[in-house]
Amino acid sequence: MWLLLFLLALTPEEQQVVSTVQKLFDAMAAHDGAAAAALTIPEGRVFVVRATGAEPGASSTLAQFAERLPTIKGKILERMWKPEVRVDGRMATLWAPYDFHRDGQRTHCGIDAVDLVKTASGWKISGISYTVVTEGCPVSPLGAPPE
Repeated sequence: MWLLLFLLALTPEEQQVVSTVQKLFDAMAAHDGAAAAALTIPEGRVFVVRATGAEPGASSTLAQFAERLPTIKGKILERMWKPEVRVDGRMATLWAPYDFHRDGQRTHCGIDAVDLVKTASGWKISGISYTVVTEGCPVSPLGAPPE
């Protein structure tokens, strides 16, 4: 409900950007690699930025990310709130706090930074960078995740 109210304040183009990212989260929850692949540009990259350690963390192509989804064990849920969206023609970015849950337990939180490009078939995700914070996560304004 909260996301729906927020979307009403966005332009139609910004709403499409948020919708594309939400569809990726939905594909993740469904372990649906094909759906994730349809939303992304295969050669785009995913970068994990860890809060600790000498190096930021792992990276992969978006194609590899989509291929891994069916192999993930357990129930996963990623939720974002208060997304900030910038659109310039056929290029967009989304920046949003998120939390991540596995089997009903929050495992981490952070910031998602998602780059998108508009193609003939609509907005496609061309890159994702996200931080991983495992301690001191704020309480989500979305409340507890659904059971």
